[in-house]
Amino acid sequence: MIPKRQRVIIMGAAGRDFHNFNMVYRDAADFEVVAFTATQIPNIDERLYPPELAGSLYPDGIPIRPEEELVTLINDHRADQVVFSYSDVSHEYVMHKASLCLALGADFLLLGPEKTMLKSSCPVISVCSVRTGAGKSGVTRYLAGILKGLGRMPVVLRHPMPYLDLKKGRLQRFGSMAEAQACNCTIEELEEFEPLINAGIVVYAGVDYAAVLEKAEEEADILLWDGGNNDLPFLRPDLEIVVLDPHRAGHELFFHPGEANLRRADIAVINKVDTAEAEAVRKVEENIRKVNPKAGIVHTASPIRLEDAESIRGKCVLVVEDGPTLTHGGMSYGAGVIASRKAGVAEFADPRPYAQGSLRDTFREHPHIENLLPAMGYSDEQIGELKETIEATPCDAVVLATPADLQRLLDLKKQTVRVTYSIEETEGEMLKHTLEEFIGH
Repeated sequence: MIPKRQRVIIMGAAGRDFHNFNMVYRDAADFEVVAFTATQIPNIDERLYPPELAGSLYPDGIPIRPEEELVTLINDHRADQVVFSYSDVSHEYVMHKASLCLALGADFLLLGPEKTMLKSSCPVISVCSVRTGAGKSGVTRYLAGILKGLGRMPVVLRHPMPYLDLKKGRLQRFGSMAEAQACNCTIEELEEFEPLINAGIVVYAGVDYAAVLEKAEEEADILLWDGGNNDLPFLRPDLEIVVLDPHRAGHELFFHPGEANLRRADIAVINKVDTAEAEAVRKVEENIRKVNPKAGIVHTASPIRLEDAESIRGKCVLVVEDGPTLTHGGMSYGAGVIASRKAGVAEFADPRPYAQGSLRDTFREHPHIENLLPAMGYSDEQIGELKETIEATPCDAVVLATPADLQRLLDLKKQTVRVTYSIEETEGEMLKHTLEEFIGH
């Protein structure tokens, strides 16, 4: 008798889910992945994981359905396993999903990192975090600059953001802004790729990380894994650096898989110490020592620079912040608010009455955002809605506080000022010394 294939549903958000499938299930004849589910990000469901990526066991591909259909999918397919494969959610949230699946008779799985990490022939440094918006990408740029200064050739592998055509996004290389613009990147992708590209760093990303890694190794002598959300690294690191945010002190112990990242860390970077309360920094330090006493602790500032700050003093401004930081990152403010307050603005404009299209849904789903505008732009249509919302909101000026150059992308008619931020060590150069030791310099 031929044994029955175990029927599997993979819960995801167009990133970790595809990687888990590629690493564990794609060529496994004992399993049949009957569906992916999708959440967190708009426009990523009701697609197909194409047969060109799914492999020979899936000649018709695999459907991607909204997570709201999970109960129906489990029942209709008589699913044996549900594999949870996305990040930046509370432990309580994960266990509610587990309870639902268990009640319906399916096993609930979290795949361990050792099953899903690729081994590289190059040395690998991973930069992950405990929450979205902690500053890991800034730390990645800082480390890349140090490595270049030490005569090395770092290449960054970025956590996937396959929001558009999955086949075209199998393997992506960005060495210039022209290449990033040619691939029709979303705003979230540009927020991650653009600062690295402008710093002279080559970035790889994609859907199939075995292929991504193989190409990246051809031009690098050291790889930097730049994590997404608070996910675990896709590459097996030789040095694990994890970034923590004292503006959300305590979150490092209550979110998945951020706590796992913290427990694995060789170096724990407490970022934003220049704008966080001293007591919050102390609380984060205590939590690090509680769960990972062997980790080295580094403090970094994230200096915020506002171009032409005097031009908005005493004015009403609309602040556009990094989207994921405000949405599933749960922040009610970001660098734009901090910079605007320092500049002495009189008032923050409220974009909610003027929100266009899908942005109305964003505000409804994330009521904590209030009078800020998240830089949502996961499609050309949504980018248009973002521009229309900005233009319709009454204000004297617009403060653009995302890493991507939105003025270039949106061509706004209103006065705009841009916020940028970087990383600086505040107590010596521990990260630099760590890298020197790591590469044997």
